[in-house]
Amino acid sequence: MNPNRQPPCYAVIFTSTQTDSLEGYAEMSARMQELAGQQAGFLGVESFRSPAGTGVTISYWKDLSSIQAWRENPEHQTAQQLGKQQWYQDFTIEVAKIETACHFSKDES
Repeated sequence: MNPNRQPPCYAVIFTSTQTDSLEGYAEMSARMQELAGQQAGFLGVESFRSPAGTGVTISYWKDLSSIQAWRENPEHQTAQQLGKQQWYQDFTIEVAKIETACHFSKDES
């Protein structure tokens, strides 16, 4: 478990289906990860895409005010608009509070 991500904290779960028009997407995605990492309250991010094409990005935040500040970041708002106009067929955003967490690793046994 990421030592910076101690409960309680929040997870923003972004689930998406992309369009076929992905010009500029990789660059913007990399920039958003870089920018999020500079935001107060940011605790980390994980992202994957299923073979069927569904993408899931989970960003972790200290509190709801940190999430709100990220949502209102002007550069992030530009990326959101481009996503709606060009890159995503659909997406869902969910925010969950993480109350507890546990971790197992054979390497730590």
